[in-house]
Amino acid sequence: MAETVNFTGAVDRELLKRAKVIAAKSDTSINALFNAELRYLVETFEAAEASNNQNFRALLDFSLGRKDDHKVMAALSIDNPEDLFLLMVQARLPMPRLPESATQDMLDNLHALAP
Repeated sequence: MAETVNFTGAVDRELLKRAKVIAAKSDTSINALFNAELRYLVETFEAAEASNNQNFRALLDFSLGRKDDHKVMAALSIDNPEDLFLLMVQARLPMPRLPESATQDMLDNLHALAP
């Protein structure tokens, strides 16, 4: 068994609450959930790099908000946003989230359109 180390990280409070519910329903711990997901991410990234496949890196950059959908779709040679969504699901990566301020601006713009 690999040696374990403790580390400190920051997690969104609401996300942690939701993760605790999943852990309880799955009869496991937050630590076990975190380790499983981190292991998947690292092993998938390493396997893609070992085969000189940059697709996972492009998807990860999109998930982390480093590249927009147009750049990633061009890098992956796809032209349909639905295909990008399916690739994200297959890669088990979350879709990027807009900053709260951008979401609020969009809502304000929508409300301004209403009579």
